[in-house]
Parts: sequence; C-alpha cells; structure tokens
Amino acid sequence: MLHFEGVRKPVIAGTWYPGQPGALRQMIAEFFSKVDVAPVPGQLVGLISPHAGYIYSGQVAAYAYKQLEGREVDVVAVVYPSHRIYIEGYAVTAAAYYETPLGQIPIEQGILSVLDEKLPLVFLRQDQEHSLEIQLPFLQYVLGNFKLVPIMMGDHSLPRCRELASALAEALEGHKAVLVASSDLSHFYSYRTALSLDEVVLKYVRDYDPEGLAQALASGKAEACGGGPIITVMLATKELGANQARVLKYANSGDVTGDLSSVVGYMAAAFYK
Repeated sequence: MLHFEGVRKPVIAGTWYPGQPGALRQMIAEFFSKVDVAPVPGQLVGLISPHAGYIYSGQVAAYAYKQLEGREVDVVAVVYPSHRIYIEGYAVTAAAYYETPLGQIPIEQGILSVLDEKLPLVFLRQDQEHSLEIQLPFLQYVLGNFKLVPIMMGDHSLPRCRELASALAEALEGHKAVLVASSDLSHFYSYRTALSLDEVVLKYVRDYDPEGLAQALASGKAEACGGGPIITVMLATKELGANQARVLKYANSGDVTGDLSSVVGYMAAAFYK
C-alpha cells in the first residue's frame, strides 16, 4: 500500500511567479482578461500549456486555462518533463499535498495507486522541478478545489508515451478529469527559425496526429522540451473520446522581450469532444 505524507513546498514562488497570493491572483486575472478566444464547444478533455516564468509565457498559458472556466473538473492529471533528474520511466510525488501561495492541492492518491500497478513509477519525497509547479496557480485560480495527478516523464519515446497514455485513460475513466501537458517548444533559436520549427509542432497538434509529432520530434524537424507529455496527452485524450484539437495561442519570448536573437516558443492548445 502506497503511503503519501507531507507537503511538497513551492520552489519557484517569488521568482518564476509572484510569491504573494494577492499579486499572484492579480497577475493571473490580468492574463485572463486579455484572452480573446472563445471556449471550445463540447467537453474539454485535455490542454497544452507552457512552463516558463509567468512574465514570458503566462499570457499564453492563460489561453489554455481560461478554457476551464465554468466547467466541472474534479481531477487534473498533469504530465510534465524532468529538467533536473534522470528518470528511466515515470516519477510521481510521495507527498500528500502540493503547495503554492494560493494554498494546498491534495494529491489524488487512489488514481496514483492504480497507476502504480500498471507503470514503473518512482516516488519522490522532494524535487526541484518547475514544469509542474508553474501550472498549479493557474489551476487553483480557475478551478478552486480539485485533486492532482502529477506524472513526470523521463523517457519521451513513443512506446513510453503509449504506455502512459493507456494507463491514464483507463485510470481517469469515469472521473470529471482534464489532462494537461506541460511543454515549451523550441529553445534559443532566432525568431525566424523558432517560428519555422514551432509551426511543425503546431501543425501536428492541429491535425491531432501524435504519431506524426513523435516522428517529427525524433527526427529533429521540431523541438519541444515536453514532447513526450504532449504526445501522451494527445493519445490519452483520444482514448477518452476527444476528437477535436485546437491551437489556442502561439507566441515566443521575443514577443515579450523584444530580443529576437534567441527565443523560446510557447503554445496553448485544447482537445475536446
């Protein structure tokens, strides 16, 4: 029997995003107020959101998370890459709660226990990973109360993505759940080169073609630091019945800073039925 205890404290609050609750809520509210895309019709099943500091990618992330307004969601499964440690399979927290300046989020222990029977999971008592934490204040702001299923990916190969997607789809069936893929796109190219590389990812997302995206990433025709999470969420949402995909917003850091010599790409997207 798995044993979850303790709280995973925030490690990037006050640096990557505001550390004070009031300032954090205000910043997210301002991002939401600038979103000019209508809600997708039908049932929202999955999202893609970037994971840079809020001053760089927060506005793009808001295009994803505003899709959750007014929807009933009890469970959010976030699939995210590992930037700091090597993981052969997948890792999850051993904590019972994740904390941000907006409060504590309970871990969905039952679903993680089910996943542990199907997948090679490593349980982490503490971690320094930002690509999950950066998503959480947005989720808290728009949903209020929900339970979290965090899955960190080390191996982004298509077989691993398929394995995780099938396990997630089976475990989430019957829950009011949404999947989130945490990913930035190309890193540190010129503005023009980034647009070209990132458009490949956007095309496969629009076409709802996870296998095509996997091939493009493996061949170097495109880049995404959360490529495995994107592919996994695309596969899992299909298994859960989603049949439509929409890119909601694309931008890169050059659009914010004005420095076009070396940029990072960001995308928000939704999968629905």
